[in-house]
Formats: sequence, C-alpha cells, structure tokens
Amino acid sequence: MLALKKLLPVLLFVLTAGFATLAQAQDKEAEYQLGPGDTIRVLVFQNPDLTLETRVSENGTISYPLIGTAKIGGMTVASAEQSIANALRTGGFIKQPQVNVILLVSRGNQVSVLGLVSRPGRYPLETFNTRLSEMLAIAGGVAPGGGDVVILTGTRDGKPFRKETDLAGMLLNNNLQDDIVVAGGDVIYVHRAPMFYIYGEVQRPGSFRVERGMTVRQALAQAGGLTPRGTERGLSLQRRNAEGALETLRPNFDDLVRPDDVFQVRESLF
Repeated sequence: MLALKKLLPVLLFVLTAGFATLAQAQDKEAEYQLGPGDTIRVLVFQNPDLTLETRVSENGTISYPLIGTAKIGGMTVASAEQSIANALRTGGFIKQPQVNVILLVSRGNQVSVLGLVSRPGRYPLETFNTRLSEMLAIAGGVAPGGGDVVILTGTRDGKPFRKETDLAGMLLNNNLQDDIVVAGGDVIYVHRAPMFYIYGEVQRPGSFRVERGMTVRQALAQAGGLTPRGTERGLSLQRRNAEGALETLRPNFDDLVRPDDVFQVRESLF
C-alpha cells in the first residue's frame, strides 16, 4: 500500500503528460490545411454508398458523388467536413448529413527548398509555426553564390501565394514581420546572387557578386585594381536601360553598381 502511494504521483504525471501530448497532436491535426496531393477518405453516417477514397487535385478539389466538384484545398479537416455536409444538405440529398473526413496520406506536410542552398530537397514540418529563416537553416542555409532575396510560393486560404523576402535586409534591419510562417506544400527558392562583370586591364578579370551599396570604385578593388597598363580614364560601363537597350556609359567612381553591369578597362595610350 505504501509503495502504491509512492507510485501514485508518478502515474499521475505520466497520465497528464500523455493527455497533453494527445491534445497537442489533435490541435496540430485540426490546424492542418488540406492541399494538392493529399489522400482522404470521406464517410457519411448511415450512407456507406457515399464512402469515397480520393486524392485532392492540383487545384484543391475533389469529385464527390451527388454534389460533383467540391473545393476543399486550404481548408482544415473540420472545415472540409462542414463544406461537404452543407453541399449534401442544400442539394436536398441528405437532411442532416454527418460527414467524417479522414486524412490518409498527406502530401508529406513538407516544404521544398530549392536553388542555391546547401542541401536542397523536401523537408517535413515538425511544427506548425516554422518560419522561413528556420526552414532555410534546416536546408543548410544559403550556399555561396546564393542571393539575398528568397522567393516563397504556396497556397493561403485556397489562393495562390507568392512572397519575395530580402533575407539579409530582414535580419540586418530587424524586420522580423517578413519572417513568415511556412505551410505544407510551400516552395522556397533561392536564386543566384546578382553579378557584375569586369574585363580588360584589371588584375583579376571575371564575374563578381554585387554587394549591398557597392560602388564602381569598390568593384574595381574587387577585381584587384588596375594593371600597370590600365587607366581610370579608360573605364567604360555597359548597362541595359529601362527599355532593355544596351548603353555604353562613362561611370563615376562613386556610382552604385547594378546587377549585370559589364565594365571594361582599356589600356593607356601612353
């Protein structure tokens, strides 16, 4: 009896932890939004002929007996149950339908991270509040040569969603509101960093990353500076204007470098 009294607090703790874990799992399931690729089973109480196992199409719909096309993409399981029940009721097929939707196979509840990251691939969402920066960290972070702008595409509220985020600016300027929560089915893409090109009489001709606030003077320094035969007066810049036409300019050394700028340093005539 004494041993049982000693074990009672331990048993209560285990039971409490178990119920908390179960409640947390149910909350997560309730928050899960159905999307393309999910496989579900729909059951209607006392109507076995309406039992259907189907896959959510790319536009977030399923084809269901009697009601035809039902759009459930972006809905929670509970919302999908209510939507199908309403369609059966308003269509006059069943007076008080009791619909149960079971998620058989989710689309992995995964996020695809593509482009210039260290480990591109598909990663599962371990929690429902994982943010953009955390997802990039899971993928190993932005790889060398990757840009600061991250593109996220997905679905929100059943509608296509796209957002471009300046990752470096977000962290440098503490714009944490741009660090949005990702959702299952999202695609994160990191494009290559903007580049400029320089050739002619410089020590290291080639292509280089355009850094924030980089000036023409800094671009020349990035290329190792001029050779003994080079001259600053021989510097020219090829850049596309707003209409897309290529122009040849004489840049000032304090001008800002733009993506895809092409510099040429000519040889001194004397």
